[in-house]
Amino acid sequence: MKVGFVSLGCSKNLIDTEMAIGLFKNNEFQIVNDVKKAEIIVINTCGFIESAKQEAIDTILEMAEYKEKGACKYLVVMGCLVQRYKEELEKAMPEVDLFITIDEYNEFWNKILNLLNKKVNNNICNNLDYMDRVITTGPKTAYLKIAEGCSNKCTYCAIPYIRGEYVSRPMEDILKEAESLSKQGIKELIVIAQDTTKYGVDLYGKTKLSELLNELCKIDGFEWIRFLYSYPESITDELIETVKNNDKICKYFDIPIQHISDTVLKRMNRRTTGEKIENIINKIKKCIPNAILRTSLIVGFPGETKEDFEKLYNFVNKGYFDKLGVFMYSKEDGTPAARLKEQIHHNTKRARHNKIMSIAKQISEEKLKSFIGKEYKVLIENITFDNKYYIGRTYMDIPETDGVIIIKNTKEKILGEFIKCKVINIENYDLIGEIID
Repeated sequence: MKVGFVSLGCSKNLIDTEMAIGLFKNNEFQIVNDVKKAEIIVINTCGFIESAKQEAIDTILEMAEYKEKGACKYLVVMGCLVQRYKEELEKAMPEVDLFITIDEYNEFWNKILNLLNKKVNNNICNNLDYMDRVITTGPKTAYLKIAEGCSNKCTYCAIPYIRGEYVSRPMEDILKEAESLSKQGIKELIVIAQDTTKYGVDLYGKTKLSELLNELCKIDGFEWIRFLYSYPESITDELIETVKNNDKICKYFDIPIQHISDTVLKRMNRRTTGEKIENIINKIKKCIPNAILRTSLIVGFPGETKEDFEKLYNFVNKGYFDKLGVFMYSKEDGTPAARLKEQIHHNTKRARHNKIMSIAKQISEEKLKSFIGKEYKVLIENITFDNKYYIGRTYMDIPETDGVIIIKNTKEKILGEFIKCKVINIENYDLIGEIID
């Protein structure tokens, strides 16, 4: 049978999708890119915030139409939304043939076989397996998940209730998977977890991220190694030195600070202060002058006063961050913050969001202009339909989130290759470059 996949949400979710694809492929199902041709459609959902839930529901309803009008015979829905709301979804969406929670991933294939009325073979390991992933992020880039869940218990976040406590993968398993990815031709490895800086604490009694990164750097084939995301309170001097001293590790820190006001940080149950955040940023910039810093912020958190917001605005205006994303606080079921009384009106949240984004765009433009005339190593990932321009990324950009560098096509057959480019201009959040012979 032909199987099509739709993966929603974060890159950690994408890895689960890739493992599911591998499972179907190993069992001799045909994987198709066009869901219109699929007899089985599998949707991996996100349930993190309200907008993600709505996107998931809209996608399920859209895919359900192919059962009526297309080739689809079975609709399977998995992932975070199912983990949170399985019973409600089963009642509300009878058009879905099978819902699979995250807790049921160890029974994944048996559930599929039962759906298809096929015999279950209990002698075969048919669980989702990191080693059987089908990489969907292009021929040269892959994510490497080093832990599942989160134990930080931020008051606004539903992830601990969806994915459970933080559980690190054994280092030997991670390195084995990384070796496999290298042999597949992967050149850019993106190490991910909800909080990479906590890696190893549950298994080894202390953080082991620096050690893991050093071991990954020893594997032949990788040219870029990144890690996402690093919480400010857990960024150690050792980690900064590891990034500084390894040429393979991209000088890029994604530090989701969420806010700078101590009052708001305390309400969020963040384990740091505004002063400590500023200190760690200054330490990184001093030690690694060319380090790129990205962050994410939340505006309109319950109880956020005008003074709290002004502190955040003024902090952003200092220009510490090269890249910045802003979210309006989303009230999530079951989280402590949802029970707080001082909820902020949507219009106020929107105004604060727009104000931060306005200054962030100005800062981004100034920073991008500073790159004009400089030379960078670029990974070429795509080409425009008319073949006139290549699309690539520098070490300063992560896939799907940051900008790109657009380069006039003066050389054939460089797709998937690293080349040297000079930045000659900027356009919005992107760079314009030319190839250096």
